[in-house]
Amino acid sequence: MDIAQNSIRAKASRIEIDVEEYPARDAFIITIRDNGEGMDAAAVSRVTDPFFTSRTTRKVGLGIPLLKQNAEATGGSLTIHSAPGEGATVQATFARDHLDRPPAGDIPGAIVLLVAANPGIEIRYKYTTDNGEYAFNSAEIKNILGDIPLDNADIVAALREMITENTKDL
Repeated sequence: MDIAQNSIRAKASRIEIDVEEYPARDAFIITIRDNGEGMDAAAVSRVTDPFFTSRTTRKVGLGIPLLKQNAEATGGSLTIHSAPGEGATVQATFARDHLDRPPAGDIPGAIVLLVAANPGIEIRYKYTTDNGEYAFNSAEIKNILGDIPLDNADIVAALREMITENTKDL
């Protein structure tokens, strides 16, 4: 959620969140891609430093440094690719079954919260396992709903249920 918030601050109009879970390979991979402002090479090289942030309201930025620390604690890694005007891609790879991997949490709830709070941003979510794939696209939902807002309580509940049901058996 915190990394997606970075994309929002970078004026992204599209955020893609991919979660890949492969028990047989002991891999859990989270990739967040956006079409925001992007970062120059100097910013990319410093973004894992907790005392570097582009925010003016505080002097620390812990989202990416903590993601990196958590991934590396499992033997995984963090990669960041970005360039000005080209958006950014952040990918964290974890050993899925490692004791130090934090739980993924309520991913459907987080996706729906992003969608409801940011109706002008296209949120794409894809969950992939050895058993298959599920893809969600807020622009498609918005198109189907027409004038019904994405932050409508009934829509929020229905979207959360839809994502949960479609990913539970994967």
